[in-house]
Amino acid sequence: MFDVGIVGGGAVGSSIAYELSRFDLKIAVFEKEPDVCFGASGRNSGVVHAGFYYRPGSLKAKLCVEGNKKIKEWIKILKVPFKPTGKVLVAFEEDEVKELYKLKETGDTNGVEGLEIIRGSDNVEKICPGVGGAIACMYSPATAIFSPYLLTIALAETALLNGVKYFLNCKIVEVRKENGVFKLKSQKGDKYECRWLINATGVFSAEFSKLVGIDSYRIYPCRGEYLLLDKTLGPLLKMPIYPVPSKEVGGHLGVHITPTVEGPITVGPSAEYIEDPEDYESTPEVMEKLFEGGHKLWPYFKRSDVIRTFSGIRAKPVPPGDKTFHDFVIKEEESIPNFINLIGIESPGLTSAPAIARVVKEMIEKKETLLPKEKFIPSAPRLEKFEELREEEKQRKVKEDPAYGEIICRCEKITKREIIEAIENPLGAKTLASIKYRARSMMGRCQGGYCMPKIIEILEREFGYKPEDFQLHKEGSWLFSGRMRKYD
Repeated sequence: MFDVGIVGGGAVGSSIAYELSRFDLKIAVFEKEPDVCFGASGRNSGVVHAGFYYRPGSLKAKLCVEGNKKIKEWIKILKVPFKPTGKVLVAFEEDEVKELYKLKETGDTNGVEGLEIIRGSDNVEKICPGVGGAIACMYSPATAIFSPYLLTIALAETALLNGVKYFLNCKIVEVRKENGVFKLKSQKGDKYECRWLINATGVFSAEFSKLVGIDSYRIYPCRGEYLLLDKTLGPLLKMPIYPVPSKEVGGHLGVHITPTVEGPITVGPSAEYIEDPEDYESTPEVMEKLFEGGHKLWPYFKRSDVIRTFSGIRAKPVPPGDKTFHDFVIKEEESIPNFINLIGIESPGLTSAPAIARVVKEMIEKKETLLPKEKFIPSAPRLEKFEELREEEKQRKVKEDPAYGEIICRCEKITKREIIEAIENPLGAKTLASIKYRARSMMGRCQGGYCMPKIIEILEREFGYKPEDFQLHKEGSWLFSGRMRKYD
């Protein structure tokens, strides 16, 4: 029997697993997807928020400000790509300037450090070159960018190294509590037991809560679509550029343009309530709106700079048209002791994840003594990117291992050794998307046109995969049904 069962292995679930793995506990994480970063954790802007959008005194405000500092500490420890860029919110009209002052007042009250209002187009241009005609901006030096999927992977792999069990492709479909023990059953019929049960299922959190016996929550999936721009534009964009937040969709920060730590630029997201929480469609109508909205903020990209589109789903606790503020729900349910519900963990959930993990740890600590592990390992080993090594170091590695001398992904200059390390990941994640997230192959200009066949060849010849084994992303996303022609 496990002491703690965490359902959902995204950034929040894996942060909780990482935090609790410091203690002498038997912990299990149940993730319904083939990997830990396939939901909202891998489909967002990759921004460490400062905390000036949220109502003073709310959990969102407190945990975002705390999480802003804590996540930067974790990123350094876990060796996740990160850039302290700062960020600007830009105003094009005087009414929007008034909103900037209101946001600064909120941020100051929340304890956000260094917020500054800058007036005049020339002054805005100095702090963020290229902003398209803004008359004022608010500068937030505490904002940063990072790789959200690599953080989630690093948290999970380090938790695993500290004894946490990860069960991938494991959707929990039945929960009963008998004699103080939660009895779980997966869709495959596997059975598990735990003393504490934590609901970290994001957009599915209300559904899972109902499965456990609490039917008082609702989640309304809200899709955000993005454009991804070629990394050749990356050096031109110094920091994220956001508009004054929209009042049309509750809590929507508006279409923004954001650099990524790897170089490409994202434009988006949109905000559209949908029925299916797994509908990741990218639509022509929204793509056009994103292009227009992004151009207003930063008029330096063309349609030919768009290399792909993607979308993520927010877990909104309010229905369409409801513009009221709704806070995170993080509570141990009174009617079901030891069941901790995390509901409506939308933005800034990613930034807040380390603080949410602290809150959950303290809830458990109120009822039982947590004994620190004698030897906690703070970070799982991570390979340095071959392309970023010094020339003499590259030559040494190629001499020791010829797989470093073979470039598989030409766009991102990823070597065969890095692909093999991604395939052999500790979690055992097996899709092409899992390799992509770890090695960054298939993420360049050609989006896998050159390297995907080479990766499939490695999987087939060196790892014994059959064509029918290859899945792109989710369970059932098969790439091949067999061979047209057998080997000689």
